[in-house]
Amino acid sequence: PAPAMRHCAAYATARSPLLVTLHDASRAMSPTAFLTAAIAVCALCALLFLAQALRCAHARRVGATSVHALVTLVCALAALCVALVGSNVLTWTRLTHESPAARLTFASTGDRAYDAVVTFADGRVERFPMRGDEWQVDARVLKWRPMANVMGFDTLFRLERLSGRYADLDTERSATHTVHRLHADDQLDVWSLVRAAHAHVPWVDALYGSAVYLPMADKASFDVSVGAGGLIARPRNDQARAAIGGWH
Repeated sequence: PAPAMRHCAAYATARSPLLVTLHDASRAMSPTAFLTAAIAVCALCALLFLAQALRCAHARRVGATSVHALVTLVCALAALCVALVGSNVLTWTRLTHESPAARLTFASTGDRAYDAVVTFADGRVERFPMRGDEWQVDARVLKWRPMANVMGFDTLFRLERLSGRYADLDTERSATHTVHRLHADDQLDVWSLVRAAHAHVPWVDALYGSAVYLPMADKASFDVSVGAGGLIARPRNDQARAAIGGWH
């Protein structure tokens, strides 16, 4: 029976190229396009059944009018439900989207001393001397409201500084610190513009600072990205994963 079923399925697929085409199109379709198409189909069905209901009412066919009116209501409610649920799904998709911010690679130059190479998302590369056991990246984050996320507005951010940290508090209080600025002065300061006008921009949800820190190690590399919740750091290679595994 199993081979026969597989043979039938293969035959049906070979004889129905339209099904294959529709399947591939559905896989390639974006969530926004899929939900828009679903809403359009439901709305179109509602309009068609509404027109038929009016035609039956004009012909004084009470039973047919009632049936078509009921189907019209069902299709209209289906379109509304798809729109409401779809907007929630799209909001979740946008809120979980992450944008790359920087890549950090470290090379040991001495006791608790490192050379940090920072590759920014725009391709800019800078090198900084670091002291300490851990690195920390600070950023300012602008979070949009859910409806703005649905419209395509991603979380905005500006990397502020890269600094070194010490695992021991006493050492942190007394040892040499290194702090470096990560943003250029000649760039358009979107943060300042939005901060000045955020009371008049209803789509702005929050303005806040975010930071991540992980241990430094020789040849360790990390990726820093930004999402709706702020900065996120992940190890890129075995040296970075080993550093995190022995972190205390």
